[in-house]
Amino acid sequence: MPESNPPIDLAGQSLAELAAQIADRAHPPVERWNPSHCGTSEMRIARDGTWYHQGHPIGREAMVRLFATVLRREPDGSHVLVTPVEKLSIEVEATALRALTMTMEGSGAARSIAFALDSGDAVIAGPDHPLVVIATPDGPSPRLAVRHGLEAELARPLYYELAEIALAEGHDPPGIWSSGAFFALEPAA
Repeated sequence: MPESNPPIDLAGQSLAELAAQIADRAHPPVERWNPSHCGTSEMRIARDGTWYHQGHPIGREAMVRLFATVLRREPDGSHVLVTPVEKLSIEVEATALRALTMTMEGSGAARSIAFALDSGDAVIAGPDHPLVVIATPDGPSPRLAVRHGLEAELARPLYYELAEIALAEGHDPPGIWSSGAFFALEPAA
């Protein structure tokens, strides 16, 4: 079954319009599927977000978007592709998804921020989709909770833009508001 949802485009839309589009997008109920683990998918999601199968990049964006709809993160931190009858492990080098662009409305505590993901989906940061910064050997990794335990790492320019806003607003610790929630933009101690 091909992926039929076109990627969500943030450009020219209000956050209310984006929220409606996000709510209308149906995803398979992977959280309810629990078949036995039956092997490896021979797939890998590289740190830069490129999907590979048997060492070769998957070039069809619609195929990657389809796989992303059946992807979830297990309680032990591993990632799987799951259907009602199969569960296959997939290697994820950093995070399963990337937040590539963003748009925001409002300022300070009244701000809301929407992020477009490389999976074609969009997420509005808030209490259900918190933004955290994880310390990694490569430096801070800003991440947005998406669904089913999955995270999207923010593209570096987005993180810098948010940090610039946070510093200008003078919060201690530096952070950003979205949808009524405050998110510190430094790794937790």
